[in-house]
Amino acid sequence: MNHARSHSVFAEAQTLIPGGVNSPARAFGAVGGEPVVIQRGEGAYLIDIDGNRYLDYVQSWGPMILGYGHPAVVSALQTQILNGTSFGAPTELENELAKIIIGSVPSIEKIRFVNSGTEAAMSAVRLARGFTGRTKIVKFIGNYHGHVDSLLVAAGSSAATLGVPNSPGVTPGSVQDTLLLPYNDVETLKKTFAAAGKDIAAVIVEPVAGNMGCVIGSSNFLYELRHVTQESGAILIFDEVLSGYRAGKAGAGQRFSITPDLTTLGKVIGGGLPVGAYGGRADIMDNVLPAGKVFQAGTLSGNPLAMAAGIATLQTLLQPNVFMSLERNMTMLAEGFEDEARAAGIPVHIAQIGSMMTLFFLKEPHGDAAKYRIEDVSLNGGKVERSTATSSSGSAFAGGITDWQTAAACNTERYAGFFRGMLERGFYFPCSQFETFFMSTAVTADEVRQTIKVAGEVFRSL
Repeated sequence: MNHARSHSVFAEAQTLIPGGVNSPARAFGAVGGEPVVIQRGEGAYLIDIDGNRYLDYVQSWGPMILGYGHPAVVSALQTQILNGTSFGAPTELENELAKIIIGSVPSIEKIRFVNSGTEAAMSAVRLARGFTGRTKIVKFIGNYHGHVDSLLVAAGSSAATLGVPNSPGVTPGSVQDTLLLPYNDVETLKKTFAAAGKDIAAVIVEPVAGNMGCVIGSSNFLYELRHVTQESGAILIFDEVLSGYRAGKAGAGQRFSITPDLTTLGKVIGGGLPVGAYGGRADIMDNVLPAGKVFQAGTLSGNPLAMAAGIATLQTLLQPNVFMSLERNMTMLAEGFEDEARAAGIPVHIAQIGSMMTLFFLKEPHGDAAKYRIEDVSLNGGKVERSTATSSSGSAFAGGITDWQTAAACNTERYAGFFRGMLERGFYFPCSQFETFFMSTAVTADEVRQTIKVAGEVFRSL
């Protein structure tokens, strides 16, 4: 592929924008080389400014669940552009999107729209502190909740990729009330709440982590979170900015039959436009200004373009069998990758739930091969079932990828080689081992099969 124009534009961007990008995850720092510069999207594909075409499994890091240029979303945006792009005043669209979300996410009784997942997390934490009168917050190593100072510690994703888990500019005072715990560690969670439960305002957690790769919270861990927070009077916040409408029809909360007190959303609910939201129990949400005294505001919150795109997206997604089709295609991709990697002798771990998936490359096996689990969580009558497959890997991964420690021990160089090989063959994958693949309704089963076939070629070349 020719990338001459992308190279030129990116070179200019580096003289204008720090690092040449407006979000570090786009910089290709974890895989080497330079990012391709995108001109447009069409259905399941991205086209760069050199005319190269890529089957896209990144989807703007999750929002484009219907693919690019979906007729319902385009029509909604065209209508709203003619009516106006921003008013700084209430619109009926805000009510309509709120009703769709409240009607589909059982834990949300009232909701407030903001402009990003970062704003949603920041606002939910402030609300939890205001509601409880407590100060301490629990977060988990490898979970990313946006670039909020008090939560930008031991974060995953680009912070980890670039070696800046604790950003300069984040003061000791801003994180002094943040308690860091390992993900999926029930015993440490119990001990922490036994010692400090009365001081903890909230636990914020990704029930399905997406920024150390897709790492699924175990049932025991999530159920214990619900138990200790209820017992101590702390607020349980599910950060579903990534997993909302991805881990299942209403997200991970419903899929695991756990009702958090507050939930943060983003990505999918804006149909590709900037959006975030936090919502939950009405008695908690009624503490937000102007109903209560906890301050939060935003000029563009509830922006009519984002509301219109979100309504069109969710109305389409919530039609019968759409989620089943998404999950079926993602399961096919995950199983195909595992089969091709095994045939090529490449040790991998696949984690998949709904339309989210990560292909983890493991270190080479040492000594006797151990067994590791490929965990797929599938929905059956509203209940979670776990099925496992086995393959050879290093003994350090006998329990799979369960937390930041096991994710960080993966073979990132091999992932980088796989990424570059697929990119040059016309497939756009996450540019970091610590990110998540996403499926869209625009991707067909035949395109999934073609992806698996080409992946087999690249596995054999590594």
